[in-house]
Amino acid sequence: MSYLIPSEFVTKMVDAGESKIFMSTRDTLIRAYMAGAILALAAVFAVSITVQTNSPIFGAILFPVGFCMLYLLGFDLLTGVFVLTPLALLDKRAGVTVGGILRNWGLVFLGNFLGALTVAFMMAVVFTYGFSVEADAVGKKLAGIGEARTLGYAKYGLAGWFTIFIRGMLCNWMVSTGVVGAMISTSVSGKVIAMWMPIMLFFGMTFEHSVVNMFLFPSGLIMGGNFSIMDYFVWNEIPTVLGNLVGGLAFTGLTLYSTHVKTAPKRSFN
Repeated sequence: MSYLIPSEFVTKMVDAGESKIFMSTRDTLIRAYMAGAILALAAVFAVSITVQTNSPIFGAILFPVGFCMLYLLGFDLLTGVFVLTPLALLDKRAGVTVGGILRNWGLVFLGNFLGALTVAFMMAVVFTYGFSVEADAVGKKLAGIGEARTLGYAKYGLAGWFTIFIRGMLCNWMVSTGVVGAMISTSVSGKVIAMWMPIMLFFGMTFEHSVVNMFLFPSGLIMGGNFSIMDYFVWNEIPTVLGNLVGGLAFTGLTLYSTHVKTAPKRSFN
């Protein structure tokens, strides 16, 4: 299991952020679409296991399989580009601008959302035999998740909104650590192990992940959840996206960059 020292993999993070900013619109959308779709399937898998075993921990243990698949295939999540692309600007890479970063974020958000929405519709067909019967147990579970994680926060007002924001921060602290984990090793097994641990933690703690939610909440609405599209955006997706941005960048991107690339002067002894 080949291991790269921090100064090496943090440089890879900056290089990756730069390459994503200059990627073509077509490639950015395709990679983001596939990432959203694969992560959505992993979410279905985890919820299905939870329903079958009546034990959420098993779903959390196995959910990272989707994350590992999409990163090994070179696809992009919004939570990942939130962390990587600003580092290229901070490192003053040639041609990197705020506009280029925002363009990348917008395209990845769109691609992730379309991929997750595609899987939400396809799984709704599976759960209901083409909308000819009521949703099965997994479909009903998804509808309940949508209600609990929108209206469940809304009843607390601003405190509920702030709670989602914090849960989003904690989520991308762990998820972005998983993104970095893919760069820590040069072997597949090493990458998978390094990615698996923080992703299992975030899912097991039910932190808020913007791309997972792009599947869970549209799916919940299709399955008859008693909440609205506006509830989803105001009481989940918007604060989750903002929390994911702040948490991933502050706790992972900037901390690693500031201490492993832009290190402080070493103490001199007289």
